[in-house]
Amino acid sequence: MYGKIAVAVVVGLVGWIYKSLKPPPPKICGRPGGPPVTTPRFRLRDGRYLSYKVRGVPVEEAKHKIIVFHGFNGSKDMDLPYPQELIEELKVCFVTFDRPGYGESDPNPNRGPKAEAQDVEELADHLNLGSRFYIIGLSVGGYVAWSCLMYIPHRLAGASLVVPFCNYFWPGLPTKVLNKAFKRLPVRDQWSFRIAHHFPWLFYWFATQKWIPTFKLEVKEGMFTKRDLEVLATFAAQNPDDSKLVPKPTQQGEFYCLHQDLLCGYGKWEMGPLDIKNPFRNNEGRVHIWVGGEDRVIPADVLRYIAEKLPWIKYHELAGKGHFFFHYPELCEEFLREILSE
Repeated sequence: MYGKIAVAVVVGLVGWIYKSLKPPPPKICGRPGGPPVTTPRFRLRDGRYLSYKVRGVPVEEAKHKIIVFHGFNGSKDMDLPYPQELIEELKVCFVTFDRPGYGESDPNPNRGPKAEAQDVEELADHLNLGSRFYIIGLSVGGYVAWSCLMYIPHRLAGASLVVPFCNYFWPGLPTKVLNKAFKRLPVRDQWSFRIAHHFPWLFYWFATQKWIPTFKLEVKEGMFTKRDLEVLATFAAQNPDDSKLVPKPTQQGEFYCLHQDLLCGYGKWEMGPLDIKNPFRNNEGRVHIWVGGEDRVIPADVLRYIAEKLPWIKYHELAGKGHFFFHYPELCEEFLREILSE
């Protein structure tokens, strides 16, 4: 009798552990039980669908085509505060898209740096952006920009990494540089990133359990500048909170967008930024890194070190600016003209 009880307890415990480790299936857009498809999408070579948005002048009239990568918990509907007059003067076409698992883009079970770059290349070809195009990676979207510099540099006319993501486990960077920045993070973030890197199979359980604090990007005192808080307030006004609704960026399941950002970003990369070769050896384009001097989210010292070791990267550190300075309307013209300059 006791043996049967013990077996039942063990079986139940194993089942509970398995269920805790395994995320629920995604609610894929356009399929039974999933959210509706409301925006343009196209089918990638592997069968997934990618949702995108085109703004600015028409592609066929554009002198500059720019693909912009949204950040953590973002979407293709991100605010691009560039005046229409400036867009028309410079003849710019902007393309944004929901990264895999976000919004209306299908999750990618094989997501990783190389796969992200391949998605970008397929998107550019689908929209006939030409042999070369510009990229802008914002915050965690910088992860995709690094991927493009690594795997499709021949397709780039220019690249801007704006307050870009840093992997504290990148190969090739000195441990002391990475550890110095890593130890300034909240302890809960350190544990989340360690598990994402060393024990990815455990990450879903760790991110959803309630006993140990985990990574959370939140507004708290000292994290954002006054100007950043104004930007965040504008976002909140544009997207009023409704507890009855699932936010559109995460409507297919948080594991397939937010969690995957951390698993891929802080996972094991086959190469690091210092392995990237200059994609513009004939000065036909530029790579920029932009950071805010008052940014408390992204460590400037890691990015500064990379720029020092790769002199073909133009490094900009804006004094007094925070994490969301790329949404400051007064900086838009200067920023856009700089990244398009040749």
